[in-house]
Amino acid sequence: MSEKHQQLFQRITINPNICHGKPTIRGLRYPVVNLLELMASGMTNQEILDDYEDLEEADLQACLIFAARLAEVKSIVQLVAAA
Repeated sequence: MSEKHQQLFQRITINPNICHGKPTIRGLRYPVVNLLELMASGMTNQEILDDYEDLEEADLQACLIFAARLAEVKSIVQLVAAA
């Protein structure tokens, strides 16, 4: 991971007393998953920043880096539900 990515990644915090321990941005009550869902829904970064004025562009970049790290798995095993 590059130094820039490491700095951004530090914006992701996990505190068992905030949002039930889910990863959040800078200790604020914005779970990373919620911000990723907003981005995936088609909202632009500017729209998100306009709606959540205490967030910064770097926070959204940190969310994407976090998601990319989670996607770095060695293998994916298909789980089959019993019919």
